[in-house]
Amino acid sequence: MISALGLLRERRFLPLFVTQFLGAFNDNLFKTAMVLFATYRIFNNVDVEQNFNALATGISIVPFFLFSALAGQLADTYDKAAIVRIVKTAEIAIMLLGGAGLMFARAGHTHIGMALMLGAVFALGVHSTFFGPIKYAILPQHLDSRHVLGGTGLIEAGTYLSILLGTVLAGWITVETAAIAVLLVAAAGWVAGRNVPPAPRVGPKLEINYNPFTSSWRLINATMHIPRLFLAICAISFFWTIGSVLIIIFPPLVKNLLTADERVASLVIAIFSVGVAIGSVVINTMLKGRISAKFAPASVIAMGGFVVAFSLISRTWIPAPDGGMYGIADFLAQTRAIPIVLCLVGIAITGGMFVVPLYAFLTTTVTKDQTARTVAANNVVNSGAMVLGAVAVLGLSTIGVSPEDMLFLVAAMCLVAAWIAQKLHLACD
Repeated sequence: MISALGLLRERRFLPLFVTQFLGAFNDNLFKTAMVLFATYRIFNNVDVEQNFNALATGISIVPFFLFSALAGQLADTYDKAAIVRIVKTAEIAIMLLGGAGLMFARAGHTHIGMALMLGAVFALGVHSTFFGPIKYAILPQHLDSRHVLGGTGLIEAGTYLSILLGTVLAGWITVETAAIAVLLVAAAGWVAGRNVPPAPRVGPKLEINYNPFTSSWRLINATMHIPRLFLAICAISFFWTIGSVLIIIFPPLVKNLLTADERVASLVIAIFSVGVAIGSVVINTMLKGRISAKFAPASVIAMGGFVVAFSLISRTWIPAPDGGMYGIADFLAQTRAIPIVLCLVGIAITGGMFVVPLYAFLTTTVTKDQTARTVAANNVVNSGAMVLGAVAVLGLSTIGVSPEDMLFLVAAMCLVAAWIAQKLHLACD
């Protein structure tokens, strides 16, 4: 049996891993550069900043509603590797659009720049919609059952490490550099995608339903009647709702409560990303390759505890003097900085431990000719949950609820996720 890390030496796995890694890196490099530029250089109001982040999040999720069902049908009908090549070609065009938006905004043409950037965010959502089912559904085709959990964990770990790198880099480079970098990374992803081994259709060719509403309904209806899939998808959806709320409120919270600059904001998001990567590897080690929800309830309850601790500690933070902003060195020198960082690491590691086994359930519960549609059904439900999270942030912000108070909502959602995960554990283990 090959170890999880040993899969990185395998031709059947490495090109997919690199393609996913570069795609996630580029997506987050662009989005973080956009959000930080808007938060620190364009807007000067916590509510406007938070609302812009929520709007960008919502726009990126809409394609999952519209196209996930179609993406799943296509991935289960045609060669998945061929679809990867098409998607990675489209990424180059998307980054041309996004890079142009960054440059227009930098030059002072704010409205044109924002329109182009948000258009790129929508297109990146389409890109992720069509690539998302493939990156999980292709694993049971290229790997045997003993390696699926390890491969899933590596994909998740690589994704969050790439988010880490993209997020950190966005806080340190200029807008001009970011516009060039996203194009170069898209080109590298195109090269990697062309090396993904063939993954032809396993079952019979499907009759494609192009209606986004009826196809989505039929897809969900065909999937959610399986108890373990229903519970796994519900639990994953709660996780991504939690994640969407955290990502929306973190930049304004860092700027306005912790009074720290954009490099610290990118560090905060990066810490969250690397922690999830660590949790992804840790849970695979604990389960020894067995697909199980055994540790999921305890993991997400611990996550909620870290969220509450983060909220309480952040309230005692001493703002930067004279209305200034802490840089990374000054931020880390504060007495409460280490407890805040530890809370973030705890949130992320326990989150990774919670969600990775649930994705493995999706790809191993059904036959190989249905895996892409199963992941697509999960994406539809997840996107709906994330939209609700974004709408909740907008609504709570409108009535004056602060970011640190919204964290208590996150902790409450963790308890619901734990209850669902426990039902899944009892039903399957």
